[in-house]
Amino acid sequence: MKKKEIEKAVAILYDEQKGSSPKIVATGKGEIAKRIIDTAREAGVHIQEDPNLVELLSKIKLGDEIPTELYQTVAEVLAFVYQVNEKFKTKMGPTER
Repeated sequence: MKKKEIEKAVAILYDEQKGSSPKIVATGKGEIAKRIIDTAREAGVHIQEDPNLVELLSKIKLGDEIPTELYQTVAEVLAFVYQVNEKFKTKMGPTER
């Protein structure tokens, strides 16, 4: 079976400590999308697949904040990522972090 090609990817940055709005920090199609995802994986960043959200976010200019209309959806994704990160940290021993 052929592996599904990555069509689009968007990376967002949210600095909880600064309290700023999430921003688009990378976006791309095809090979660039694959590199965005590979880079995120190498950095230990959780990947959330949501083609509809990627479609919306990919229309936002690089460096721009996410529009307030998308806050709820992005907040749900971020909440999921935080949950996954916490579960992962709990499973790891103190010396593995």
